Amino acid sequence: MHSKIQLSKDELRKNKPSRDEYLNKPKIPLVLVLDNITNSYNIGALIRLADAFSIEKIIICGELTISDKKFNKASRNEAKWVCIEYSDSTTASVQTLLENDYTIYSVELCQKSVDYSTVTYPSRCALVLGNERKGVSEAVLKLSHHQVHIPMFGMGNSLNVSTAGAIVLAECANTIRKQLSVKE
Repeated sequence: MHSKIQLSKDELRKNKPSRDEYLNKPKIPLVLVLDNITNSYNIGALIRLADAFSIEKIIICGELTISDKKFNKASRNEAKWVCIEYSDSTTASVQTLLENDYTIYSVELCQKSVDYSTVTYPSRCALVLGNERKGVSEAVLKLSHHQVHIPMFGMGNSLNVSTAGAIVLAECANTIRKQLSVKE
Protein backbone atom coordinates (compact mmCIF):
# COMPACT_ATOMS: atom_id res chain seq x y z
CA MET A 1 0.00 0.00 0.00
CA HIS A 2 1.27 3.47 -0.90
CA SER A 3 1.37 6.13 1.75
CA LYS A 4 -0.01 9.53 0.89
CA ILE A 5 2.78 12.05 0.53
CA GLN A 6 1.43 15.54 1.03
CA LEU A 7 3.15 18.66 -0.19
CA SER A 8 4.23 21.14 2.45
CA LYS A 9 2.96 24.72 2.39
CA ASP A 10 6.36 25.85 1.04
CA GLU A 11 6.22 23.20 -1.72
CA LEU A 12 2.71 24.32 -2.67
CA ARG A 13 3.82 27.97 -2.87
CA LYS A 14 7.07 27.17 -4.74
CA ASN A 15 5.77 28.27 -8.16
CA LYS A 16 3.31 30.84 -6.88
CA PRO A 17 3.88 34.59 -7.04
CA SER A 18 4.38 36.55 -3.83
CA ARG A 19 1.29 38.22 -2.40
CA ASP A 20 2.39 41.63 -3.76
CA GLU A 21 3.19 40.14 -7.18
CA TYR A 22 -0.20 38.46 -7.29
CA LEU A 23 -2.11 41.65 -6.45
CA ASN A 24 -0.33 43.48 -9.29
CA LYS A 25 -0.43 40.61 -11.78
CA PRO A 26 -2.84 41.06 -14.70
CA LYS A 27 -5.89 38.84 -14.45
CA ILE A 28 -7.53 37.13 -17.40
CA PRO A 29 -10.35 39.25 -18.89
CA LEU A 30 -13.16 37.09 -17.57
CA VAL A 31 -15.93 38.25 -15.23
CA LEU A 32 -18.20 35.99 -13.22
CA VAL A 33 -21.67 37.46 -12.61
CA LEU A 34 -23.81 35.93 -9.88
CA ASP A 35 -27.49 36.58 -10.64
CA ASN A 36 -29.22 36.53 -7.24
CA ILE A 37 -27.30 33.54 -5.86
CA THR A 38 -28.25 33.43 -2.19
CA ASN A 39 -26.36 30.52 -0.62
CA SER A 40 -23.23 31.62 1.26
CA TYR A 41 -21.44 28.35 0.53
CA ASN A 42 -22.08 28.72 -3.21
CA ILE A 43 -20.85 32.30 -3.23
CA GLY A 44 -17.77 31.35 -1.22
CA ALA A 45 -16.99 28.42 -3.52
CA LEU A 46 -17.32 30.66 -6.59
CA ILE A 47 -14.96 33.21 -5.05
CA ARG A 48 -12.42 30.42 -4.52
CA LEU A 49 -12.80 29.49 -8.18
CA ALA A 50 -12.34 33.13 -9.23
CA ASP A 51 -9.07 33.13 -7.30
CA ALA A 52 -7.98 29.72 -8.61
CA PHE A 53 -8.34 30.82 -12.24
CA SER A 54 -7.11 34.38 -11.59
CA ILE A 55 -10.06 36.04 -13.29
CA GLU A 56 -10.66 39.79 -13.51
CA LYS A 57 -13.54 40.01 -11.05
CA ILE A 58 -16.73 38.59 -9.67
CA ILE A 59 -19.95 40.62 -9.46
CA ILE A 60 -22.40 39.52 -6.78
CA CYS A 61 -25.87 40.79 -7.72
CA GLY A 62 -29.09 41.01 -5.78
CA GLU A 63 -30.10 41.24 -2.15
CA LEU A 64 -27.49 39.59 0.00
CA THR A 65 -28.25 37.70 3.17
CA ILE A 66 -24.82 36.18 3.48
CA SER A 67 -23.74 34.59 6.72
CA ASP A 68 -20.18 35.80 7.37
CA LYS A 69 -19.29 32.54 9.10
CA LYS A 70 -20.50 30.37 6.21
CA PHE A 71 -19.07 32.76 3.62
CA ASN A 72 -15.62 32.82 5.24
CA LYS A 73 -15.61 29.04 5.67
CA ALA A 74 -16.51 28.47 2.01
CA SER A 75 -14.22 31.12 0.52
CA ARG A 76 -11.34 30.22 2.89
CA ASN A 77 -10.26 33.87 2.95
CA GLU A 78 -9.55 33.94 -0.79
CA ALA A 79 -11.98 36.87 -1.06
CA LYS A 80 -9.07 39.19 -0.21
CA TRP A 81 -7.32 38.12 -3.45
CA VAL A 82 -10.34 38.54 -5.74
CA CYS A 83 -11.86 41.76 -7.04
CA ILE A 84 -15.46 41.58 -5.82
CA GLU A 85 -18.17 44.05 -6.77
CA TYR A 86 -21.66 44.14 -5.32
CA SER A 87 -24.65 45.24 -7.36
CA ASP A 88 -28.36 45.61 -6.69
CA SER A 89 -29.14 44.85 -10.34
CA THR A 90 -27.84 42.02 -12.49
CA THR A 91 -29.28 43.62 -15.64
CA ALA A 92 -27.49 46.93 -14.93
CA SER A 93 -24.21 45.07 -14.33
CA VAL A 94 -24.59 43.05 -17.53
CA GLN A 95 -25.49 46.21 -19.46
CA THR A 96 -22.26 47.84 -18.22
CA LEU A 97 -20.27 44.78 -19.32
CA LEU A 98 -21.92 44.95 -22.76
CA GLU A 99 -21.00 48.63 -23.06
CA ASN A 100 -17.39 47.61 -22.33
CA ASP A 101 -17.34 45.01 -25.14
CA TYR A 102 -17.72 41.85 -23.07
CA THR A 103 -19.40 38.84 -24.65
CA ILE A 104 -22.04 37.56 -22.23
CA TYR A 105 -22.66 33.83 -21.70
CA SER A 106 -25.47 32.74 -19.41
CA VAL A 107 -25.11 29.26 -17.98
CA GLU A 108 -28.69 28.04 -18.34
CA LEU A 109 -30.41 25.12 -20.02
CA CYS A 110 -32.94 26.71 -22.36
CA GLN A 111 -34.19 26.46 -25.95
CA LYS A 112 -31.22 28.29 -27.49
CA SER A 113 -28.48 26.97 -25.22
CA VAL A 114 -25.54 24.99 -26.57
CA ASP A 115 -23.10 22.57 -24.97
CA TYR A 116 -20.58 24.69 -23.03
CA SER A 117 -17.67 22.56 -24.29
CA THR A 118 -18.38 23.35 -27.96
CA VAL A 119 -17.89 27.10 -27.51
CA THR A 120 -14.69 29.00 -28.27
CA TYR A 121 -14.85 31.67 -25.60
CA PRO A 122 -13.35 35.01 -26.64
CA SER A 123 -11.18 37.01 -24.32
CA ARG A 124 -13.26 39.67 -22.58
CA CYS A 125 -16.25 37.60 -21.69
CA ALA A 126 -18.57 37.21 -18.76
CA LEU A 127 -20.25 34.10 -17.40
CA VAL A 128 -23.61 34.59 -15.68
CA LEU A 129 -24.68 32.02 -13.11
CA GLY A 130 -28.25 32.07 -11.83
CA ASN A 131 -30.18 31.68 -8.62
CA GLU A 132 -30.18 28.22 -7.04
CA ARG A 133 -33.90 27.68 -7.71
CA LYS A 134 -34.86 30.08 -10.51
CA GLY A 135 -31.70 30.05 -12.63
CA VAL A 136 -30.64 33.06 -14.72
CA SER A 137 -33.43 35.63 -14.94
CA GLU A 138 -35.29 36.11 -18.22
CA ALA A 139 -34.15 39.75 -18.43
CA VAL A 140 -30.50 38.69 -18.22
CA LEU A 141 -30.99 35.85 -20.71
CA LYS A 142 -32.33 38.44 -23.20
CA LEU A 143 -29.20 40.58 -22.73
CA SER A 144 -26.84 37.61 -23.15
CA HIS A 145 -25.11 36.91 -26.44
CA HIS A 146 -25.24 33.15 -25.80
CA GLN A 147 -26.68 30.58 -23.44
CA VAL A 148 -24.64 27.50 -22.59
CA HIS A 149 -25.51 24.33 -20.70
CA ILE A 150 -23.76 21.27 -19.32
CA PRO A 151 -25.06 18.04 -20.89
CA MET A 152 -26.58 15.75 -18.26
CA PHE A 153 -26.40 12.00 -18.85
CA GLY A 154 -27.84 10.75 -15.57
CA MET A 155 -31.33 11.01 -14.14
CA GLY A 156 -30.88 14.51 -12.70
CA ASN A 157 -31.65 17.65 -14.67
CA SER A 158 -29.32 20.09 -12.96
CA LEU A 159 -26.21 20.60 -10.87
CA ASN A 160 -25.49 22.79 -7.87
CA VAL A 161 -24.66 26.30 -9.13
CA SER A 162 -21.10 26.26 -7.74
CA THR A 163 -20.46 22.87 -9.36
CA ALA A 164 -21.84 24.06 -12.70
CA GLY A 165 -19.83 27.26 -12.33
CA ALA A 166 -16.64 25.27 -11.73
CA ILE A 167 -17.12 23.19 -14.85
CA VAL A 168 -17.89 26.07 -17.22
CA LEU A 169 -15.43 28.49 -15.60
CA ALA A 170 -12.56 26.01 -16.00
CA GLU A 171 -13.31 25.55 -19.70
CA CYS A 172 -13.77 29.26 -20.35
CA ALA A 173 -10.71 30.40 -18.35
CA ASN A 174 -8.44 27.81 -19.96
CA THR A 175 -9.65 28.75 -23.46
CA ILE A 176 -8.95 32.43 -22.80
CA ARG A 177 -5.58 31.68 -21.19
CA LYS A 178 -4.52 29.69 -24.28
CA GLN A 179 -5.58 32.54 -26.59
CA LEU A 180 -3.65 35.08 -24.55
CA SER A 181 -0.50 32.95 -24.36
CA VAL A 182 -0.50 32.64 -28.16
CA LYS A 183 -0.66 36.45 -28.48
CA GLU A 184 2.13 37.11 -25.96
